[in-house]
Amino acid sequence: MRRLIPTTLLFFCAYTTPAAAAVQGGAEVHVSGPKATLTQVPFAIAFEAPAAPRPVPFQVTRASDGEVLAEGTAEPGASVEVAGLVIRRRADMPLRVTVGATSGEFRTLVLPGWFSLLPPLLAIALALITHEVLISLFAGIWLGAFFVAGLNPFAALLRTIDSYITPALTDPSNASIAIFSLMLGGMVGLMGRSGGTRGIVEAVAPFATNRRRGQLATFGAGLAIFFDDYANTLIVGNTMRPITDRLRISREKLAYLVDSTAAPVAAIAFVSTWAGYEMSLIRNGLEQAAAQVAGADPALAASLRAASPLTVFLHTIPYLFYPILALIFVFLVSFTMRDFGPMLAAEKRAARGEGLHRKGAMVLVDTSATMMEPSEDTPRRWYNAAAPVLTVVLVVLLGLYFDGRASLGGSGSMTEILSAADPFKTLLWGSLAGVLVAFALPVAQRILSVKESMEAWIAGLRAMLLAIVILVLAWSLGDVTEAVGTAPYVSHILETAGFPLQMLPFAVFVAAAVIAFATGTSWATMAILLPLVIPLAVALGGGIGFESGGGYTVLLGTISSVLAGSIFGDHCSPISDTTVMSSMASASDHVDHVRTQLPYALLVAVIGLAIGDLPTAFGMPWIFSYLIGAAALFAVLRFWGRPSFSSRSVEI
Repeated sequence: MRRLIPTTLLFFCAYTTPAAAAVQGGAEVHVSGPKATLTQVPFAIAFEAPAAPRPVPFQVTRASDGEVLAEGTAEPGASVEVAGLVIRRRADMPLRVTVGATSGEFRTLVLPGWFSLLPPLLAIALALITHEVLISLFAGIWLGAFFVAGLNPFAALLRTIDSYITPALTDPSNASIAIFSLMLGGMVGLMGRSGGTRGIVEAVAPFATNRRRGQLATFGAGLAIFFDDYANTLIVGNTMRPITDRLRISREKLAYLVDSTAAPVAAIAFVSTWAGYEMSLIRNGLEQAAAQVAGADPALAASLRAASPLTVFLHTIPYLFYPILALIFVFLVSFTMRDFGPMLAAEKRAARGEGLHRKGAMVLVDTSATMMEPSEDTPRRWYNAAAPVLTVVLVVLLGLYFDGRASLGGSGSMTEILSAADPFKTLLWGSLAGVLVAFALPVAQRILSVKESMEAWIAGLRAMLLAIVILVLAWSLGDVTEAVGTAPYVSHILETAGFPLQMLPFAVFVAAAVIAFATGTSWATMAILLPLVIPLAVALGGGIGFESGGGYTVLLGTISSVLAGSIFGDHCSPISDTTVMSSMASASDHVDHVRTQLPYALLVAVIGLAIGDLPTAFGMPWIFSYLIGAAALFAVLRFWGRPSFSSRSVEI
């Protein structure tokens, strides 16, 4: 490592020769832009058009060979931004901007495109090696800011806090998730202090009598809350944690059960917050594909435009091999009580009574706060915990329905209503309603005073602090990967790779997994890839049979590979918000959750690719893929997995 540091510094310094600045070049047009850009990653420049009696034409060309990169018309005196410029190599600089009779040059630092992969990879590698999540995430953010700031380390440090961390927290969607998480943390504090959590454990004791039943109950709860992955993760994790703790199920196993159920079930349910988003992206991709083939095949273009996104989405569900096989594997792991790899070690530790998490673990939620524990004489009433949880679920569902109807301006199908609703608002409504119920019940029953309830609520908020900090840093790193163009760079590799038609679903799955893993977001990955790969699949012949409503297997496989690969990469990524929230809801060490879940996710992905995506692209019926895939997963557990503990009853 000591030898690597000076070598790396010298490597970076080799790229600092050009001044990372926008220059005027002695002309009248002043051009501004980024202090650094990466090859094959789009960027933008800006300039102000000179005063003139009428609009003037402009061109952006490479000074080296005169190739036109962009052109258009500028209003006199207007500020003009030219986006989508791409540099292929360092020799393409400088760029010349000609506006009417005036011109100017733009010169900046050019870095290799693969540099865009380094910030997320640094954060992920450091987290897995050092187990220090906060430092690792901060280092990844700083490295991305270092590139954006033109390799200025001090400017990068300032940009880390003011350009990435602060905006990540102030983004309305991110703020909604943070507040939702905090409110549920406060609700859990009230449920614990009022004796409701203990009451739930005692009520479930006659049913969840052993570790198998406890895991299956957690899996079943995850399937039941199918309408949103965020709500699924936080509700199931916080509700089931006291039960799995008493059954000596490791926190890592609970985090796996929660994480590997939430997104897969939300992705395949056509009535969920995911479905509307996915269908909107499919619609956009079909429209772009129709425009692309309109001249060569008008009939196909017409059928693409007329296609129902809901119908196409429903047709893709059988080809969502990773999410469906992930759910099957969660069930098999829970039923067989067999594990392997780091998860087996974690389960053996917990089963022997040596700790629900490893010694020295950085648990994201402090569940030991005395303000969250009931006194000895507090009654254990299960409904003081069940009522707030059910309130959250009910209010979120009703909120999605009525907000969606209001957005549509009238009635519509359930899928249309959910796709029109704002899920972030409804999550906030549900969490607030849950807190109010959790607060009112013990006060009305005189179990807690108003002051004691406030103390319990604040203790619940305080217990979530570390998790929220990690969540904000993960969002910030996602913004950094956007700034350095990680996703466009990977998309460029996919677009220029020239895969055969039948290999397209495989290639798209890998590309989606890499982007989601590096950026920590499955939704952004879908938004990037679906408009790209749907026209690509149609252009390569993957849409054959679309007019008849069937037979377009490769196109369906390509679309589903984007969705499945995004979820897989999200499951494996330590910087994913849903992975952080799973660790948060399960009160697990975040890196331990990633380490124990990673082998399981990789196994399911490999089997899904080998038995699902590849054979079906060559014509094998998808039902055979699931039969063979489920058998393969069971065989791995049977012959490679080992039981961590006897399935006999454990008193709780």
